[in-house]
Amino acid sequence: MYWLVLVLSGVLEAVWATALDRSQWFSRPLPTVVFAVSLAGSMAGLAYAMRGLPLGTAYAVWVGVGVALTAGYAMWSGQEPVSVIRVLLLVGLLGCVVGLKLTH
Repeated sequence: MYWLVLVLSGVLEAVWATALDRSQWFSRPLPTVVFAVSLAGSMAGLAYAMRGLPLGTAYAVWVGVGVALTAGYAMWSGQEPVSVIRVLLLVGLLGCVVGLKLTH
């Protein structure tokens, strides 16, 4: 259960990071609300997951999932350039997250 909550918290990290960018310095109400709610949910999920997982592993997985999804979404939406090397690096990052799970 800790792992599932941790991965979902990583997804929420990608949501709040994207919403933060779209809030334009908190001047747009809907993205600002999405940011605040997803940030709170992401932090709560991380805190819960750390009750049953080591700090370093939980934090690395949380950040890894969030970074990969945020960067992937930015490339998919055209906000960042897409290249083979960038995609391979993100796949490698996700591979490291899976490796942390397998070695736990």
